[in-house]
Amino acid sequence: MKETVVKENDKKLVEKTRNTSKIYFFIIAIVALLATNVYFYVKFRTSGEKISVLRVEKENLQIEIDRIEAELDKVNFQNLQLSESLKVSEEKAREVITSLRAELDNNNLSEERLLAAQEQIRKLKSDVSTYRANIDLLKADNELLQKQNSILNDQVSGATSKALTLEKSNKELQEKVSSASALKLSNVIVNGLQNKRNNNVEVEARAKRVDKLEIKFTVVENALAKKGPHPIYFRIINPQGNLIVEGNNIFYVHGEKLQYTFHETINFTNFGEEYKIEWADKNGFSKGAYTILMYSDSAIMGRSTIIFK
Repeated sequence: MKETVVKENDKKLVEKTRNTSKIYFFIIAIVALLATNVYFYVKFRTSGEKISVLRVEKENLQIEIDRIEAELDKVNFQNLQLSESLKVSEEKAREVITSLRAELDNNNLSEERLLAAQEQIRKLKSDVSTYRANIDLLKADNELLQKQNSILNDQVSGATSKALTLEKSNKELQEKVSSASALKLSNVIVNGLQNKRNNNVEVEARAKRVDKLEIKFTVVENALAKKGPHPIYFRIINPQGNLIVEGNNIFYVHGEKLQYTFHETINFTNFGEEYKIEWADKNGFSKGAYTILMYSDSAIMGRSTIIFK
């Protein structure tokens, strides 16, 4: 009888040990599952932030490309007769610009390729700077030749010939001045604002709390630009890549029709002043990157990007 009780106790002890082992096993499994969930959450969040940073970097590179291309266009407006070597330099620079634009339009651009694009742009800026220096030398030579030719023409041309020459020169000069007088921006800052009591506002980065955009920009001094009112057209691209537009808002850039989100008129005084424009989307703002492009005088002035959480 005593032996039977002992065996029964041993059996209960074994069963209790098994149950305890099962409990430990389940605890370990739950801890492992929680650790896995935390890992994937951190990984996903880090990946999302990295994508936003890459997108902003791409926008900055596109701004740099716009500036470089503007330098090339500005040289072309001088209507100089380029040598073959200078023509090759310009064509090569524009090929690099086209290639960089195509690569930056790739939504799957990796961080490594982005760094490579940054290096290409640094080299491109150096090449365009050299190209511009050579153009300046060519321009100086042409101006000297033009003066010499002007003296000879004055000796052999009559009043009618002089009038025709002046008329042609004035027309060409007007075209150059029109292109060179377009307003450009040196700095653009975009903030999200939240309306507070007593007509106060605060800068806000969370999309659901943003009531409007504040766009601050500085216009580069330009002696060729006409002082006075200048209409500024804003094109705002939402995080889904769509242009925000209401109705049939149309303006022209080099003869091409473009839609715009809204427009404002500024008073240009050529003192390098800063302007501030506010705009609210009646549909509110969502998380992600908003791109703001600004145009004036039938040309792009500049662009900027803001990311809301």
